[in-house]
This record gives sequence, structure tokens and C-alpha cells, in this order.
Amino acid sequence: MKKTFKNVDISLLKSLPNPAQKAYEIKLKQPELTFLGVYEQPDFASLYLLFYPDKKIIELKSFKLYLQQYRNMIISYERLINVLYDDIKTVYKPKRLRIILDCNPRGGISSRLTQDSDWKSLGGKEEYKSYNEDIW
Repeated sequence: MKKTFKNVDISLLKSLPNPAQKAYEIKLKQPELTFLGVYEQPDFASLYLLFYPDKKIIELKSFKLYLQQYRNMIISYERLINVLYDDIKTVYKPKRLRIILDCNPRGGISSRLTQDSDWKSLGGKEEYKSYNEDIW
């Protein structure tokens, strides 16, 4: 049986209590996220997360294990960013979440996909006007 996004195990994502109940941001970078594209060929992307925690923070080892399950999973770029976004929002309930997926070139074309919980189209208030390129 081929694995698809429907086989994602969200229970792999674990959290820790937020040790500081004041405003700060967490930036995470996964420089090589691997998955199988829709033609079952290996695909590679860099994943960037901007995370404003509320009561929970991401336990990094569990996040790594969660991401590793995509290695043999058939999924498109567009579905991948949506599944990641939804799972992280569901488990950690951050005040803000911004995900950037920089996909390696295929046929000479590279792709960058972004989602931000602050966007009005995703239910946000557009409080943070820093929608320009992130510096990592």
C-alpha cells in the first residue's frame, strides 16, 4: 500500500509547556525535507517555521520524527504545506504560525509556498505586516 497524506500520524507531534508566558518568536529550519512527489520521484524542500507560542512549544525530536514520515509518502507541494500547517495549528495552537516551503527545482523551476495564520484569508487579523522575505 502506498502512503499518502491520509497516513500522516499527527500523534508523533509532542509538546512542552511554554516556559515563558511573554511574547517571543521561535524560528525552526529543516534544510532537507524529503518526500515523494505525485510521480513517486524523490522531492526535496527546505522548511521554515515562524512560531509565536501560546501555551505549548514544539518538542524538536518529535517534530523531526513527524517530518521523517513524509520520506516515503506521495504528496504534492501544495498538499504538503497545507497538511503541515493544519497539523501544527491543531497540536500546538500557536498565536501565529508562518510556514515557508522552498522546493528544489524540477525541470528548472523552483517553487516557494507560504502560509501565515495572520492572513485574513486564513482567519487572521493581519496584525503583523512583515510579509516580506524572512531572514533565516
